[in-house]
Amino acid sequence: MLAPASPALDVMIEAPAWSDQRDAEATVRRAIAAACDQVNAAGETCVVLTDDAAVRGLNRTWRHIDRPTNVLSFPATTPGGNPASAIMLGDIVIAYETTASEAVAEGKPFLDHLAHLTVHGFLHLLGYDHADDDQAEEMERLEKEILATLGVKDPYLASDVRA
Repeated sequence: MLAPASPALDVMIEAPAWSDQRDAEATVRRAIAAACDQVNAAGETCVVLTDDAAVRGLNRTWRHIDRPTNVLSFPATTPGGNPASAIMLGDIVIAYETTASEAVAEGKPFLDHLAHLTVHGFLHLLGYDHADDDQAEEMERLEKEILATLGVKDPYLASDVRA
């Protein structure tokens, strides 16, 4: 069996806060490559590293939820509607402030949380979801397997941070 082609990936940094995280782009690239390897996916993806204000606007426009969130995924689909077969898989947008505050609240290294959000968003591009318990279990299993290849601890374990 042939290994999947290296993913075509653009990483766009659109908010100045990301400059505090020098390894953010490398983390995103490693996370996407690991996810592609694990699920045997190939295609073009764009990851936009931005801020809460931009993500809030996207969330309001596309999901009708007027607040920021950590990650949004915008899958591209083929005429048949199968995101996994699209040459352009889609876009992932990650908000700095929400990512940073969640990492602190959960006692996780920022870059580990960024890797998790990147993998989570990428799996959404491939059609994975967590709308019900079975889907959530499958998606979380894949996330944990992919993140383990990057040396990132299980993101679903309770943190050791005490309030």
